Amino acid sequence: MKYTVETEQEVDGRWIAEVPEIAGAMCYGPTREKAIAHAEALALRAIAERIENDEQPVAPIQITFEAA
Repeated sequence: MKYTVETEQEVDGRWIAEVPEIAGAMCYGPTREKAIAHAEALALRAIAERIENDEQPVAPIQITFEAA
């Protein structure tokens, strides 16, 4: 699985990072790096929850995040 992390700086200086392939995986951070880290962690939690609830096939996975 390959996911993209999109970032943007808000007018107040905060950064927002989003993994568009996973609904709701969007986080703010004081720096671009922190926002990306928070969004990646949230995306991983969402993927784990999908696997635990049988919403995603259980198979060996390789996850890659790529900053856009």
